[in-house]
Amino acid sequence: MLNKQSLTIAIVSVLCCAAVQVDGAKPAKGGGGGNHIQRGIQLAQEKHYDAAADEFGKAIKDNPKDPRGYANRGTAYRQGARTAMAAGDSEGASTRYQAALADFAKYIELAPKDASGYTEHGQTLSELKQYDAALADLNKALEIKPDDLNTVKFRGFAEIGLNQWDKAVADFSAVIQKKQDDLQSYDRRALAYRSMKNYDAAIADYTFLITKNPNDMEATTKRGYTYSLAQQYQNAIADYQAVIKVNPQDNDTFQRLQYAQSMLAAKNASPSPTPPIASPTPEEKRLMDKINPLYIGIGVVALLIIAVIVRLLTRGKAEPSSHRIR
Repeated sequence: MLNKQSLTIAIVSVLCCAAVQVDGAKPAKGGGGGNHIQRGIQLAQEKHYDAAADEFGKAIKDNPKDPRGYANRGTAYRQGARTAMAAGDSEGASTRYQAALADFAKYIELAPKDASGYTEHGQTLSELKQYDAALADLNKALEIKPDDLNTVKFRGFAEIGLNQWDKAVADFSAVIQKKQDDLQSYDRRALAYRSMKNYDAAIADYTFLITKNPNDMEATTKRGYTYSLAQQYQNAIADYQAVIKVNPQDNDTFQRLQYAQSMLAAKNASPSPTPPIASPTPEEKRLMDKINPLYIGIGVVALLIIAVIVRLLTRGKAEPSSHRIR
């Protein structure tokens, strides 16, 4: 079954796909800074993110009050951090993420009424799993620009990170309402629905994704997993088999298929009759169960009467002498 780690990776991959690209700003007056910005944009488009960051740094040096340089360099740093993370360089990714946060913070300082600065800073915090701080930034951005769908979507990502499933559903639904072809939002909303155990709604979202792209094996796997959680094992088996047909080496899906098949077999098996519970025989009763308290009382009274009679009969008789040596 899908574990928490795979879900976390899924969230990160969605954020990467949803990244805002380096802003195509117009050259600044004065020439030099604008040329560096254009060169940085070109390098970033070629995925040379560190070189792009250097060019944006030169633009900042030429014009330190222009927020565009910080915005663009922060984005290049963040893209470089993702690349480093994908390569297994966690230290390099951390360094670049921190540099991106510093640039976006400077962007906010120079342009405090620009919602984009808060969105970029919040998105970066979300990728670092600092979801509470990310929400604060994203909410601030939405105060300035309430209808920005990218910011609403990024807030949904942060809400998923905080297990705020109902809020995430609301945000992704708001995006889908205005962008019905936003497949990312269907995928993330399905995760939120599934986490709320609203399996029918989750299955509907995954089915929509599969309808749009029948070759989307990831959505098919997720739908199969959701069917399994809903104990609709026959449907889960069909989805898993479709995935394995495309990728026979998918061991994870094969294990999920085996699980669904075993659960279906157990569900369809005839229940074995429950043996009747035997009543205890008289011999098995405890001794105290046999004794009536009334009989005990009568016996005690009888013993007392006998003791009194014996005492009366023996009164006045000489005591036998003692043979002990004095």
